[in-house]
Amino acid sequence: MKKEPIIKLETVSFSYNGGKIIDRISLEIKRGDYVGIIGPNGGGKTTLLRLVLNLLEPQSGLVYLSGQPVSQFREWSMIGYIPQKATQFETRFPITVGEVVSLGTVARKGMFRRSDKADEKSVENALHIVGMEEFKSKLITELSGGEQQRVFIAKALASEPDLLILDEPTVGIDLESQEKFYELLQNLNQRMGKTIIIVSHDIDVTVNEVSVLVCINRSLIYHGEPKQFIKKDYLEKLYGKGRRFILHGH
Repeated sequence: MKKEPIIKLETVSFSYNGGKIIDRISLEIKRGDYVGIIGPNGGGKTTLLRLVLNLLEPQSGLVYLSGQPVSQFREWSMIGYIPQKATQFETRFPITVGEVVSLGTVARKGMFRRSDKADEKSVENALHIVGMEEFKSKLITELSGGEQQRVFIAKALASEPDLLILDEPTVGIDLESQEKFYELLQNLNQRMGKTIIIVSHDIDVTVNEVSVLVCINRSLIYHGEPKQFIKKDYLEKLYGKGRRFILHGH
């Protein structure tokens, strides 16, 4: 059975201060995919996400979400977005884990509707999925970086989204927490059917974790299975000559 695209880009370009950041990128991301986006700093990875989320408007080309032009898309609760540095916040602000996660229900119910039992259930479910139920009453600032990242994933899950988008989510997190984090993403994708897009600077880990790899350096360099990326020499196109990487494969 052919999977339908949840995201589609048609020859999308975006420039900033006269410089081309995204250059005529076309690609489709299907429902149920676990997608890794890699590329050099300044290559357009975060800009691509912002175009998909309608935070930026392309100078040319079209972006679609669930078959609709992104400018007309309204079902934003179906998308959970965890931006860069989500865990970096004002440390003096006294907010509990449960309160952070409950903010995720706002996308579904609206800003000015009071929380109800359905919202409380969504918060409980989200915390259970990420294994953080026992931390509900703790202050978010009392947690480790890895624990905080799980809380922000729970916040994204509280709106019961179909699609999770994570931008450099493992920066500043220790290796043990990173392993648990990727186990969680695999579970969300394989057992719960969530479509996941993760932008990462860690090429080796990304290639070994995801099912679909997207490589961009302003233009689209590669889109396909990670094992084919490993077999062929795409790294030079991505990062230029003279750069050396060791990719271990599965």
